[in-house]
Amino acid sequence: MFQNYTTDDKLNVNGYNTSMKKYFLLLSLLLGSVYAKTLDQKIATMFVLGFYGTTIDSNSKIVHDICKEGLGGVLLFERHPTRHSRAKNISSPAQLKRLTKRLSSSCAHQPLIAVDQEGGRVQRLKRKDGFYGRYAKASVLGRKTMDVAKKEYQKMARELRSVGINFNLAPVADMAVNRQNRVIYKLGRSYGSRADRVALFDKIFINAMHAERVLTSLKHFPGHGSSLKDSHKGFVDISQTWSKKELEPFRQVIKSGKADSVMVAHVFNRNIDKRYPASLSRNTVSGLLRGKLGYQGVVITDDLQMYAISKHYSLRETVRLAINAGVDILLFGNQLDPKHEVSIQKLVSIVKSLLSKGEIRQESIERANRRIGAMKSKIGLGR
Repeated sequence: MFQNYTTDDKLNVNGYNTSMKKYFLLLSLLLGSVYAKTLDQKIATMFVLGFYGTTIDSNSKIVHDICKEGLGGVLLFERHPTRHSRAKNISSPAQLKRLTKRLSSSCAHQPLIAVDQEGGRVQRLKRKDGFYGRYAKASVLGRKTMDVAKKEYQKMARELRSVGINFNLAPVADMAVNRQNRVIYKLGRSYGSRADRVALFDKIFINAMHAERVLTSLKHFPGHGSSLKDSHKGFVDISQTWSKKELEPFRQVIKSGKADSVMVAHVFNRNIDKRYPASLSRNTVSGLLRGKLGYQGVVITDDLQMYAISKHYSLRETVRLAINAGVDILLFGNQLDPKHEVSIQKLVSIVKSLLSKGEIRQESIERANRRIGAMKSKIGLGR
């Protein structure tokens, strides 16, 4: 049935064929009634983790983590973090397709299978590994016609779907507002300095992904385009450089109803929160994003092992603050030294301890699961 679904089908405002969307929603509800989650599994649903391995079988730890523990999803990388000549998860199209098929078919619980595939410098599916690998960067496409961008992203979406990826951590909604910015402007990751133009191309990107049943994540809220430092490497303060106009692309895409999830950055802005960076800030997530912008979908953090977070907060503090901020999915890429890999067992244990001490509320867990389930139902994934 999936093979007969084409991008030529009429799309509704959210980018999905109406009858197909209703079918997938019913299927998801039926699967959800069969797969009744324990509290531990509901907690595990809130995490997306990186892992090591290009091949897996029924005895692999990652299969156990998904099937038994209830891990919500995985984040795939092409290169091993310390042995750069080795693949971490991705070495060829055929290998990746086998891996994702194992991940998605091993049990009733179907995980999110995520990559960062923006185009330009940020694309996990590399040409040297046998993928197309020539997708243009946003700064180039932002100067092209809508039709050129549409064709480029349709090709990207088809390739992602062909190898079993169902969650693309893109597009970038950051604006090119600071020529000294190292992580957005200088890497060509923004569509430009005009908010309406950025939002337009974000929606083109999202529509292309939706047509191939790939979920997306609008990033990096509340805007990383004005920063002077890289949050991978340490603390990033945008208090003096950020302006409210950087919210506008997010506002427009959210208003259109197309945003599957919004990724929150690790940037610090004392004008929004005098104490915490955005990814750990209730003011930013629950106040600004959900309150003022009216967004009620899934919120996901950027990688919580980036030094902007991991050098300043303990793992327990990070988990507590993120959940209390209103985050639904906590992302740990495990892309540092393998000796420091964080496990789902440890994370679930931390959350249960926080619950027992009243430091977080169970309703936060339940609410996050409802949002994640609703997002997954858009593409027919079992909860």
